[in-house]
Formats: sequence, C-alpha cells, structure tokens
Amino acid sequence: MSSSGKGGKRLVADRRYPRKAESTPRKAAPRRKPAPRARKPRGPIRRVLGWVLWPFLLLWRLVWRATVFATVVLALIIGAAVFYTGTTIPPVDQITDGRARGSVTLMDRYGDVFALRGDQYGGAVTADTVSEHLKNAVVATEDKRFYRHLGVSPRGVAGAIRINLSEGRGPLSGHGGSTITQQTAKLMCLGEDYDPGKWQSEAEYIADCRESSMRRKITEAIYALAMETKYTKDEILRIYLNRAYMGSGAYGVAAAAERYFGKSAAALNPAESAMLAGLLTAPSSLAPTANLKRSQDRAATVLRLMNEQGYLTNEETAYWQANPATLAEGSERLRGGYFADWVMQSGPEFYTRDTTEDVVIETTLDPAIQAATAAAVRQVFSEKVREGSKAQVAVIVMSSDGAVRAMVGGRDVDASGEWNRAVQAVRQTGSAFKPFVYATALELGWSPLDTVVDEPFCMTIPGSGQWCPENYSRQHYGRVTLTEALKRSLNIPAVKVSEGVGRDLVMRVARDFGIYRDLKDTPSLALGVSEANLLEMTGAYAGILNGGSSVTPYGLRELRLKGDSEPLMGTPGGMGERVIRPEAAGQLVWMMEKVVSEGTGGRARLSDRPAAGKTGTSNEARDAWFVGFTADYVAGVWMGYDDNTPLTGVTGSGLPAEIWHEVMARVHEGLPVRALPSIEPAPPVRAPEPEPQPQAPLTGGRERVGEGVLQQVLRDIFGGN
Repeated sequence: MSSSGKGGKRLVADRRYPRKAESTPRKAAPRRKPAPRARKPRGPIRRVLGWVLWPFLLLWRLVWRATVFATVVLALIIGAAVFYTGTTIPPVDQITDGRARGSVTLMDRYGDVFALRGDQYGGAVTADTVSEHLKNAVVATEDKRFYRHLGVSPRGVAGAIRINLSEGRGPLSGHGGSTITQQTAKLMCLGEDYDPGKWQSEAEYIADCRESSMRRKITEAIYALAMETKYTKDEILRIYLNRAYMGSGAYGVAAAAERYFGKSAAALNPAESAMLAGLLTAPSSLAPTANLKRSQDRAATVLRLMNEQGYLTNEETAYWQANPATLAEGSERLRGGYFADWVMQSGPEFYTRDTTEDVVIETTLDPAIQAATAAAVRQVFSEKVREGSKAQVAVIVMSSDGAVRAMVGGRDVDASGEWNRAVQAVRQTGSAFKPFVYATALELGWSPLDTVVDEPFCMTIPGSGQWCPENYSRQHYGRVTLTEALKRSLNIPAVKVSEGVGRDLVMRVARDFGIYRDLKDTPSLALGVSEANLLEMTGAYAGILNGGSSVTPYGLRELRLKGDSEPLMGTPGGMGERVIRPEAAGQLVWMMEKVVSEGTGGRARLSDRPAAGKTGTSNEARDAWFVGFTADYVAGVWMGYDDNTPLTGVTGSGLPAEIWHEVMARVHEGLPVRALPSIEPAPPVRAPEPEPQPQAPLTGGRERVGEGVLQQVLRDIFGGN
C-alpha cells in the first residue's frame, strides 16, 4: 500500500494516544498564608477566673524559680561540705581499729589463753580476705542496695520514717534507714576521736556518737557522702567490718570469729557468717555467749534474707538453717570467770580495766585444777544441798607459795562479773582462826603435847562484865593436850592458851600470816570473831604449809604489752618473811593432821594421802569453813548466805569439809603421794600440871577485883595458889 503525498489519515495509535501539546513554562502560583483565626471573645466568667488565678500563677512561678535556685544553692553548699569533709578523712589504713580501749589477754600457767577482756581486736581484714558468705550476709542484712547508692538511701530513710510513725515513735526514733556507709560514719564518730578531756567517760563518748538528732543525721549524711568520694565501696565495707562491735568485748569480725568459733574470718561458713551478721543489730543481747538460742534464731532470719537476695539457694538455706552455728569448744570459758575478774582487779588499773594498750597477762591459773574445783562444787550442791536453797559457796586452791591455781566465787562456778565471794565476802572465821593461837604458843616453845584444862570457865572483861565461853558440844573434857583441843575444836582451851601467850602476840602472828584486817582485841579473838575473806585465810594456811613464812596470794605472774618480749611488771605476791620457826610450823602441821585423821575434819579425809586442816563455824552458824592442805596444795572452802542468814544444819565439819574432800581428791588424781612436812613432838618431860582453879562467877552483878586476868589464866593453865 502506497501513500499519496497528501496528508494521510492519523494512525490508530495516534488516535489512541493524542499528541501532547507543547508545554510552556508556567510561573508557580504564590503560596497563600492561612488567614488568622478569629479570636473568640472571652466570656465574663473566663475573664474573672483569669484575674483570680493570675496571682497564684505568678506565685507558683516565683516559688518554682526560688525552689530551683535554693536547690542549686543547697547542692553547692552540700558539695562544698562534702568536698571539705573528704579532705579531713584519713586514709583507710589508719581507721580500721576503732577501739577507745585496749585489750587484755589472760594466759594460764601453761601459756594458753583462757580469758579475753577489754576491747578485743583480731587484726585488720579486708572485703577480699573475709569469707564471701560473711560479706554477703552483712550486705543482705544491713544494706541490700549498698553497691548501688551514693552513701545515703532516700528510699531507706523514707521507709524508716514510715515504720517509726506507724509504730507510734518519732520519725527519727527507732529505725534509722541508715546505709552501711552511714553506719560506718557513726562508728567513726564522724571522725572525732575519744578525748578524756572532753568526755568524762568512754560511755559518754559513745552516747554522743550515737545521738539521733536532726542536726546529727544531716552531718552524718554529709560525712557518708564524703566517704563515698574518698573510699571505694569495698574500703567502706572494710572499715565497717573492722570497727563494728560484735559482743563479748570483740571489735571487728576477726576478733568475733576467733572469739565465738575459734577460726579466722576467712574460714566462716554460711551459718557462722549469718550469726555474726545478725549480731550487728544488738551485739550484747544477741551474742552467742549470752544466749546461743536467740543468736541462732537471728541467724536463721539472716539466712532467709541471703536467700531472698540470691546469695544462697533454697537447698543451701534449708541446710544451714537446720545446722546452725555453735560455739567453739572453750569459747564460753574465755570469759575467765571469777579468777579473771580477780586478776583484772588486782592488777594496775591503767593496764587492766582502763588500758589503752593491748596487754598480755600471764597468770597462775591451772585449767585442770579449775575444772576439778568447779566439778566438785557442782556435784556436792546437786547431791547434798536441798533444792531451792540460796546458800552460797567459795573455793580457792593455791600452791604453798601463794600462787592461786583455781577460784570459784559462787554456786554459778563459771560466772563472770558477779559478786566474788572468794575475795569480796568478808566474814567471821570461827574456829578456823585457832591454828594461829596454837602457832603462837608453839613459837614460844610450847609443845603440842602440853596440856590445858577444859572446864567451865569465866573471865571478867573490864567494861563488859563477865564472859563465859562454851564448847560447841556444851561438854567439857578435863585436862587435854593442845593437839586434842585443836582436833576437837574446843573453845575454852583455845581462849586459855590465847590469854596465856598474850593476845597481842596472837594478833601479831595472825597479821604476819596475812589476816590483816582489824582483829578484835578481846578474849573472843581466839574463837574467830574477827573477819577475813577466803583468799586471806587460804594464804595464811599456805604459810603454815611452807614452813612458817608469810604468803601474799597472787594470780598475776607477768604483764607485758602485746608484741613485746620484756615484761612491764612481775608478780606482786609470793612468799615473804618468816613468821614462825620451821619447827613450830612442822609441829602445827602435825596437830592439824590429827584434825583430819581423828577429829572434826574427818569428812575431808583423803583415801590415798595425808591431809591437814581446820574446820570453822562462826556465831549462829552464819559462816562455815574448812581450810586445809596436802603436801602439794592448799584449799579453802566457805559456805554461807549472802544476807548473813544462819545456815541450817551446816557447820565447817559438814558440807565445807565434803566439798574440800571432793575438790582435793580430783586435784590430786595422778599425783604421787607425798608426806606432809610435819614434825612429831617429843614426849613431855615435865610432870602433869595440877588442876586449875577456875575464876569464880560474879555475884550480884559486881566484878571480881584484886587479881589480873592474865594472872588468873596462867593459874588456870598451870595450877598453883
């Protein structure tokens, strides 16, 4: 198909798609701005509200701006205070030991520790060297957000205030909401050390450190924030673990771990760690040495908290709650009992009760003898003292040179800090005083076989009238030897001998042997109306055993500062000057052996070795004594009531002698038998004395005159006109 040269028809495609017109550039239309909305006119109510609220809105803006400004200023002030406080805080190594007093470590005669006193410090620990369980227990119990806050926990403070108000207390009384950092600041007393010139006592200093006023709380918070800038978290925890009081005189976890469990703080298991962490809230009352059950219950709560915070699994928690921590063997004995109390009182105050140094005292205590003494007392009281009786007891065992080996100051044989009847109870000695009467006679040349008449006897005492002593049995035995008079504990012969040798000499001998209190210068002196304590009486009998030399009882052998090898002081006691001749002492021992083997002290007799001693019962049986010795040890026993009530059915020849027997039988187990240092007297060479002529009784209430008392006594003893 050919096309003609004319314009042909449009193609189908052309018809389908019309040709585009040639485009010509067009100017963009200008953009119109939206017309402003017409403002609705305010109604009368809105106009009134605007005028009313305008002052409040203005006030709100002013308050907001003032608050922001005050906050900025306060932040600057706090920041400055924190910065300044941080510059005053010493390095961590200088503040781990926070004690105001030093410690006293008491060691027995073999060099083993048996008591801890003062503020014990076991050495510095760090958060890395203690048991991980202990670290977790402390954080779980005291401050579970310890590693997340900046020293102060607003959430904790708010919660504490809410609890205090709900329990009817002031907002700052009771729960404090303190973090471990704040507690550490309080333990450091906000950096203020104890100054005796500012505070009258350590207790006043501690009370001031624990003040809970608003001013103190704010200062404490600033100090805590400063600590957070100065130390790491683990360093703060280190200070806390070293300075916290853990009960029973232990400061820091190292001392507490050793005190209660006999191990280092690094070796504590979860139960032991929980028990120590539980002490932090109330260390004195929760200490396991004070109440083990209460301490274990508190530890169970700590274990539960450790479980809730993911430190222990359910199985571990159940296991350790079922197997609570217990005290290590010997932990309770570390209080030291009556003996440690006595040593602490007898030593110099500035090195014992109020020491600022760590002191070590070597003592004379023999732990085996102490245990034997305590066991004997328990046995006799459980078997032979009626239930409900309030009768008390004291026992002392010592060597012949005065070294005290054991001491019990009451029925609670292991008590500490209580009335010590062995050294504090001063009581009438009764017939236990009579050996000093006969010691005086033997020193003057009398023989144990010399005789004196036991008969009704009266004396005229100037200013007091007539005095007629009686024997305990109310019987009389005629002419008796001095030995028989002593073994039967006859009163009338003792008075006659005392007056015959001179009462002043008897008092001098008694004083030289250690009965140094005010001796009553009356004829009744021979019957023990003067007073002494058990320590003095036992020491005086030790002088008889050692051959007649005086003895000063002692428990302290050597005192030195911890870490030093040279002692600061030695023993203040021991043997002193001679009081009577060895021959006189040996004869007196012979006489006193008869008291035990044949006389009133029969219940004290030992089955395997000789013993000597003397019973004693004071007026109205208010005090009962037995003091005696073997060749190895001297022991004294006293029984009575604290209120001086007369004993019922108890004399020195009864329970005291039985206690003495039980003590000495245990003490001498395994020891070889040794003879007493006794000297048997030679038979008398002179003829028996004629019968004495006793003084006639008074008639009509008037005193007999014309003859001296001493002259009459001599006539009664030796006869004559």
